[in-house]
Amino acid sequence: MRAYLDYNSTTPVDPAVLAAMLPYFREESGNASSIHSAGQTARAAVDRARESVAALIGAKPAEIVFTSGGTEADNLAIFGLVATSTAARKHIISTAIEHHAVLNSCQALEKTGVAVTFLPVGRDGIVDPDDIRRALRPETILISVMHTNNELGTIQPIEEIGTIVAETDICFHCDAVQAAGKLPLEVNRLGVDLLSLSAHKIYGPKGVGALFVRSGTPLEPQIHGGHHERDRRPGTENVPGIVGLGKSAELARQNLTADTARITAYRDRLEDALLAISFVRTNGDRTRRVGNTTNLSFAGAAGEALVIALDLQGVAVSTGAACSSGSVEPSHVLLAAGLSPDEARSSLRFSLGRPTTSEEIDQAIDVIPAVVERLRSISPHGSRRLAVR
Repeated sequence: MRAYLDYNSTTPVDPAVLAAMLPYFREESGNASSIHSAGQTARAAVDRARESVAALIGAKPAEIVFTSGGTEADNLAIFGLVATSTAARKHIISTAIEHHAVLNSCQALEKTGVAVTFLPVGRDGIVDPDDIRRALRPETILISVMHTNNELGTIQPIEEIGTIVAETDICFHCDAVQAAGKLPLEVNRLGVDLLSLSAHKIYGPKGVGALFVRSGTPLEPQIHGGHHERDRRPGTENVPGIVGLGKSAELARQNLTADTARITAYRDRLEDALLAISFVRTNGDRTRRVGNTTNLSFAGAAGEALVIALDLQGVAVSTGAACSSGSVEPSHVLLAAGLSPDEARSSLRFSLGRPTTSEEIDQAIDVIPAVVERLRSISPHGSRRLAVR
């Protein structure tokens, strides 16, 4: 048996999602922009999916723009908003723990003369809303803060930040890719103008996502072509993918409460067992986080070596963001949260999902201590034996 504990990287497609998608690959393969009956059948499927995605976050269907995934949604939000500003000086506020889709977009804008403030987080991995207020400038046009961190699972105070932003004419973007399906999301309560989602994090297909764009929010398209998605994202609609996103959003709403309770209980059992080892500690806040994620440091053991060794034992985990796999640099998120480079390099992320079973948790608990002990025994920074509390 293999224990897959890397759901923050990606999730398997739910069987009901696949079943909903299959007709649109063959018998219902019309172009959603065509006016004949086959095209209108596809258009109706896209419209139903738009309604489902809107319902997941408490938005209007007309406020949903389909994209190729969370990264494109983040890019469209940031570049698209900045492109609408005619101000001579422009300023963006973000945080040091954003996903690279936001972080690198902001850094690219810096090269064009846009000023960017990357706010720090505490050891708990959470930004202080007062830091947002103190960072405001007359030329600030955009604030972009993720809802739930992909590595730590920590939940940012988005609603408090939204209250601050409401006092201004600044636009507020939130990357909610890791929050959807794990937490209730209501865009009006959060106070956001733009919010990014991805299908493959909620048991939908890869290659499709969505951006919520509040009515009246200016946004310049970042690719050019036809008039698709109300002139915000041209290109022939990925009908099967959009149908899959819609179905996964529908299932996320239905399963949220039951999924959260069961997955959190599994996560806590795994975490408590591993924290019984004296040199293992939790990274980030243990309270203000989603129920499926724990990030642990294993002092004296290299994280990449742990991932490989555990995979050989049938346990799939991660050192952090999947998009950073292969990087020799320690996690920017963990460094921002106050870990040393060595501590960051010895950390693993465990993320559970809807299909996770009790047997998988038992397997991980059985396998991990021996793997860690072996790697620590050959490390110059490790101990010969595990110390158990």
